Amino acid sequence: MKNTKKNVLVHCNNVIKRYGSDGAEVFALRGVDLDVYAGELIMIVGPSGCGKTTLLSIISSLLKQDSGICSVLNKSINQLSDDEKSYFRSKSIGFVFQSFNLIPTLSVIENVAVSLSINGLKRDYALKKAEKILDEVGLFSRGDSKPHELSGGQKQKVAIARALVHNPLLIVCDEPTSSLDYESGRLIMNILRNIVDKEGKTLILVTHDNRIYKYADRIAYMEDGRIIKIEEKL
Repeated sequence: MKNTKKNVLVHCNNVIKRYGSDGAEVFALRGVDLDVYAGELIMIVGPSGCGKTTLLSIISSLLKQDSGICSVLNKSINQLSDDEKSYFRSKSIGFVFQSFNLIPTLSVIENVAVSLSINGLKRDYALKKAEKILDEVGLFSRGDSKPHELSGGQKQKVAIARALVHNPLLIVCDEPTSSLDYESGRLIMNILRNIVDKEGKTLILVTHDNRIYKYADRIAYMEDGRIIKIEEKL
């Protein structure tokens, strides 16, 4: 991979997550060890139910592990309060999901700017930043459109723009291409790959879509709540 210094941005050591109690426990994660390096695109792959999304949720502070260490940007996630986690996410992490999660009543540019407005930035400034990011993903002309007027690929571009607008160091993606056709998925992955290569962002991507494996620096294979192999690609 291109990141020769291998500065660790995310460190997971023996991370365990279980659901249930009193003899009816189900383990989602069974001792995950993973380092994610600054400036790489790493994919987490494996069969449904193997723990991929659970691991992504813990790394992004949306879910709390039961034991083990998860450190992101030198912060131990479990030691943060709920308010601290919310602030940390708003400043340091961008989210891209399969379902887009766009607000249907807002325009494209408003969807991108909304997180900045929530964080207290003035509307005009937030809209200018959103406009700039939309231009970077090729949707400058669709800023006044509503989400229902866009194709699936265009909606995902809006979601990427929203994830980037607050300039996070870490971007997490949950199945960003699996609902898209090949060409739309290719365009989305070119954008994400460019974000890593040109802007130095770090990207963790969970996927079932083997069409996009070629875009990864590394692939972590999961099975039954564990990472069983990590393969370097680029």
